[in-house]
Parts: sequence; structure tokens; C-alpha cells
Amino acid sequence: MNEFRRCSRPGCGRPAVATLTYAYSEQTAVVGPLVEEEDPHSWDLCSHHADKITAPQGWELVRVDHIELEDDEDLLALAEAVREAGRVTTGLIDDSTAGGGQDPIDYKANFDGADPQRSNHPVFRTRRVADAHQRRRAHLSVVPDVTPEV
Repeated sequence: MNEFRRCSRPGCGRPAVATLTYAYSEQTAVVGPLVEEEDPHSWDLCSHHADKITAPQGWELVRVDHIELEDDEDLLALAEAVREAGRVTTGLIDDSTAGGGQDPIDYKANFDGADPQRSNHPVFRTRRVADAHQRRRAHLSVVPDVTPEV
């Protein structure tokens, strides 16, 4: 049996073709291609609702119609960035503590559409996050046993 994801809007049973994600700390709503895995912090939309959606007052709406990725690593990096974007950008973490760590996901929000190399907007920082993940050391390490032998 063929199963497909349906639009998240109440009363709509059409097939989903786009995903809506909010970056709360940046006051940005992003409508992009349908992501492979369902995320509880994003909403699947049919083509009708994806075209008609508007951002809350004072927010920016970014439409990403087509994402050009050079290879599968870029696609995986994009998926990972979307998954981890909620850690800081949801607004659940106090903004005064954001950007204090070495974690590339822990960043102070700044959106500069004219300079995608320095902008921390989720749409622009995918490759930088992927590079940081490749350089990041594992969070677990082997520790030698220092107990004295009897």
C-alpha cells in the first residue's frame, strides 16, 4: 500500500510537498522542499497551503524552492542542520547565553542575506555546520585505568 505524508493543516488531506520550519530567535519562517524524515518541530504542507502561507506580523518568510546540493554529503549536512537548528533557534535558550560555546550550533542569531558566508541563518549555514561536524571530536574518549594493581 502506498502511504504518503499529508498536509498538517487541519481538515486538509492533500499530499504534502513542502515543509514549514520556524526559526524563533530570528523571527523567520522557512518554507522549503519536503524533508525526508518527519520532525515534530516542522509542519508538512500541501502545494495550496505552501503557496498561501504567510509569516506572523514582524517576521520574515523565506521560500526555498530548490536546494542545489553537489553531493549526498551536502544533503545529509542540510538534514543535520535542520534537525539541530531547534537547539538554539527555537528561542527556548536564553539569548544572552547563546553564542558562548565552541559548538557551531550554539550561535547568536544574525541574518544577513547579502553576506551568506557570515550569516547564521539556517538556510545559509548548512555547509559551515557540516564542516564543523567533520572536524568535531567525539564526545566520548578512552581513559586509561589508573587504579593501582595489588
